[in-house]
Amino acid sequence: MAKINYHHLYYFWRVAISGSITRTAEECHVSQSALSQQIKQLETTMDVQLFERVGRQLVLTDTGRKVLSYADEIFTTGEELQSFLKKGELATQRHINIGVLTTLSRNFTESFISPLLQEANVSFTLSTRGMTNLLNGLSSHELDLVLTNRSVSQQNDDAIWQSQLVSRQSVSIIGPAELKPDTTFPDGYDGLKWVLPTGITEIRSAFDAYCSTVGYSPAVMAEADDMAMLRLLVRDTGAVTALPSVVVKDEIANGRLAEYQVLPNVYEHFYAITIRRTYVPEIVTDLLKKNMVD
Repeated sequence: MAKINYHHLYYFWRVAISGSITRTAEECHVSQSALSQQIKQLETTMDVQLFERVGRQLVLTDTGRKVLSYADEIFTTGEELQSFLKKGELATQRHINIGVLTTLSRNFTESFISPLLQEANVSFTLSTRGMTNLLNGLSSHELDLVLTNRSVSQQNDDAIWQSQLVSRQSVSIIGPAELKPDTTFPDGYDGLKWVLPTGITEIRSAFDAYCSTVGYSPAVMAEADDMAMLRLLVRDTGAVTALPSVVVKDEIANGRLAEYQVLPNVYEHFYAITIRRTYVPEIVTDLLKKNMVD
């Protein structure tokens, strides 16, 4: 097998990261045709296909993702070496692109990224999207990390995703302070209306299971899969809900809402999803360590 041309590999790396030949050509000051030819030569030399076109997008093949993981390590280390030789120190400015599920609690997101706010030489970008777009962003290496309250199914050892539990929050019954029963759930709750997460959410599944255990059927007046919307609904309708208390911590603090009681064994779980790769940026591993669940 012919030796790898690292000049060609570098251009592949830049295109894979940006997802655009046009953008990469502009950044590298070469023509699009020359850039495409360099990548084609790399594919020919290695006898593999690295990209495939899906509509107008360039998408990495399975082989392309594996090659990118090695290229990440090669060129990131090379850039650090270049910085060391030029400045006498390793590069200090770091950036991380984080994707956030649209329905995720903003309070959790703020808590998760709080370690980054303490770092002088770290910057970050938060992108809020639906689950499919988040996973696509990971696979194209547009995103380094995704935050979600939905686990990702791992069907086999070749799965490209890896998921880490980073937080678990107890779910409580929350409602208007003046309606708080003096009794333990479900006693005293027969006349109350509920606004709840939709049936596809982990919280709702766990809440329904608990209600079934204690023989209670909630009178549901509204459902939503967005934590911000549920917060508004329980604040403004006089209904009660089942949520982690952190979602409505401001309303609890000012006395508008109250935490009636914590539901036993009912939790919302939060996950950080990354893509399997040989090289993982240090900023990603550091952030995951600081948010590791005990």
